[in-house]
Amino acid sequence: MSDSKVQAFSFGDPEPVLDKHDFSQYYETWLNGRYYEPPVSMNGLAKSFRSTPYLSTAIIFKKNQLVSSFRSHPLFKSADFERVVIDNLVFGNGYLQRIDNRLNDPIKYSGLMGKYMRRMKDSDQHLMLVSGYKEHEFAKGSVCQIKTLDVDQEIYGTPEYLSALQSAWLNESATLFRRKYYNNGSHAGFILYMTDSSIDDDDVDSLKQAMKDSRGPGNFRNLFLHAPGGKKDGLQLIPISELAAKDEFHNIKGITRDDILASFRTPPQLLGIIPSNAGGFGSISDAREAYWYNEIVPEQVRIANVINEWAGDSIVRFKNYFEVNYSKDKPAN
Repeated sequence: MSDSKVQAFSFGDPEPVLDKHDFSQYYETWLNGRYYEPPVSMNGLAKSFRSTPYLSTAIIFKKNQLVSSFRSHPLFKSADFERVVIDNLVFGNGYLQRIDNRLNDPIKYSGLMGKYMRRMKDSDQHLMLVSGYKEHEFAKGSVCQIKTLDVDQEIYGTPEYLSALQSAWLNESATLFRRKYYNNGSHAGFILYMTDSSIDDDDVDSLKQAMKDSRGPGNFRNLFLHAPGGKKDGLQLIPISELAAKDEFHNIKGITRDDILASFRTPPQLLGIIPSNAGGFGSISDAREAYWYNEIVPEQVRIANVINEWAGDSIVRFKNYFEVNYSKDKPAN
């Protein structure tokens, strides 16, 4: 009876992306003595913004639509409004500061960097983290916070695309893996199995050196081997994994892209995505108009209501669809 035993084991169990500190699972914000900690890492959101072009493009497109429709105010410039909008879309929080003169009359409304802003214990007090640890406290009531509603807490807003972050990270990982695959060239893609007795040690060393020289840039080369009197099965190439046949790169990119666009409810033809079918995505004009009324107008109303109520003046006003988007069906003035 043979003493050898069959052994089986498993490996590669799934693990959370951020280990025990899950990016999206949180219960509440907590007061650290000076200010409330955000429920989601602001630095993590900033990095995720650049993780895949689909995520950043969808955000920038929505930002451009809002900024292009904004009517500039003498006290509130378009550049400051753009800062508020981009921070609100990326972090779920946009901040606006009122700068007063000596008579306590507003002379300017300035956008603040949402990544470093924090809410203090009182709802109308805010501070900014400077150089990572220094705190700049703003005058009470001088900062307006525009936040995207969160169902778990009311201190901070959270971005609408949180549910698509896993897809964005997977999209990025697939791209990085493919980039390393092409640049590295030293992956173990096969086993070279030699049993031919006509191939001596010198031939083996020469073959090993030739394979080593084929690594790195330009590694996809042909290799010539001459073995006089060799057997048919004396040299076998056994693939470890059929990378060419089972490559899921294209599928991963497509599925994760759809997840990201679904989280923003953005038609793909508006983002310059090339259709894979002959029929295309349909009319870009119809998609643009539907996106405007379903996404841009509600966002305009939400931002304008919060800021104008806080400022006590209509400093935020917007143009209508036909003033921003060219259309053959534009109504006569």
